[in-house]
Amino acid sequence: MTRLLITLLAGLVMFSQVATAQNGPLRIEITDGVVEPLPFAVPNFVAETGQASQYARDISLLIATDLSGTGLFREIPAKAHISKITNFSSPVQYADWKAINAQALVTGAVSVSGNNLEVKFRVYDVFAGQELGSGLRFKGTTDGWRRMGHKVADEVYSRITGEGGYFDSRVVFVSEMGPKNDRKKRLAIMDYDGADIHYLTDSSSIVLAPRFSPAGDKVLYTSYETGFPQVFVLDVGSVQRRALQNQKGTMSFAPRFSPDGSKVVMSITENGNTDIYSMAVNGGAPKRLTSSPAIETAPSFSPDGSKIVFESDRSGTQQLYVMSVNGGEAKRISFGQGRYGTPVWSPRGDLIAFTKQNKGRFHIGVMRTDGSEERLLTASFLDEGPTWAPNGRVIMFTRETQGASGGASLYSVDVSGRNLKKVANGASDPAWSPLQK
Repeated sequence: MTRLLITLLAGLVMFSQVATAQNGPLRIEITDGVVEPLPFAVPNFVAETGQASQYARDISLLIATDLSGTGLFREIPAKAHISKITNFSSPVQYADWKAINAQALVTGAVSVSGNNLEVKFRVYDVFAGQELGSGLRFKGTTDGWRRMGHKVADEVYSRITGEGGYFDSRVVFVSEMGPKNDRKKRLAIMDYDGADIHYLTDSSSIVLAPRFSPAGDKVLYTSYETGFPQVFVLDVGSVQRRALQNQKGTMSFAPRFSPDGSKVVMSITENGNTDIYSMAVNGGAPKRLTSSPAIETAPSFSPDGSKIVFESDRSGTQQLYVMSVNGGEAKRISFGQGRYGTPVWSPRGDLIAFTKQNKGRFHIGVMRTDGSEERLLTASFLDEGPTWAPNGRVIMFTRETQGASGGASLYSVDVSGRNLKKVANGASDPAWSPLQK
């Protein structure tokens, strides 16, 4: 058996369970935040060809940055290393890594031939003196070196925590430029960490609320190019787009894909009334799911596709409700003080994230799907629009600062409420993709 130790926060935080399978990889169930992050080391990967030196250094640094950025791991700097890894096949000198208190060790090698790049790596439990799992290798192009680094980091994260990773993912968002009274907005896409930004639309029209398809190849969003809000679907690869619903006299907004990608739910305003509808991605007549004089919007599917959570002011204030995917009677799940909006179901299916406004402050929070165990993770002048990482552990959201010179930025926070950090400036309305294939 192998065992790595993580010291977990006492008091406010509950506990973690460390479990191992016979002759299998370590599994650690993390139920809340970490006080003592796991010490790990990532020596520079070995460059096995002449062209690989810079890629080896960059990939090693990216892996260490990914892991450290979670708040669950702490990198031991290279200047503290005793052993120097010069050959990927050489035996690990466990005593040298124990001496500097490294509990996990990641070693690797990089080779480059023309435009082709190969990365191989191993993960070790230093105190048990064993490899975690077996070595893997990824092949790709030199242009895709960041993706390969993220893939390695995902695998390391998964082997140590027992959870899926989220580093090899992207975020679609609204890029914002210019003064507050004349802000230009366009759709953009980036890596989860804010790197490698590409633009999907120009800034000629206001765009809002982009949402990835389950396969990550399409994006739904709302555009005002006709003068009224209208939902479009855009192919990420070709950047071709089309209106999803253009029924005369209606406005459509707040779209989201179903878990299988075949349907879309959204709000449609007709004759002054706003309700939630579903329709096939490939077209067809929208099906009305709610029927109320209230404003009902921001729908989000449960991961199994059986239910929809949405916001409505049918009770007199903005609250959260859950209904069947086919519509019908809805059950209110939010009962705290203040107003609730922008709900989104966790990929794990156990939590719903939301925006809460109360006493002049905005919060990002989570609750169980029945509304119990509400917890607020953030508080500021304006926090809104949560989106979940693919593994359901991290939430990204928009934070806007006040005043005439205030602007929007993207932040992320662990589901425990710890590890709050800025991801990107001049950005709003994030939506996290699934892991890339």
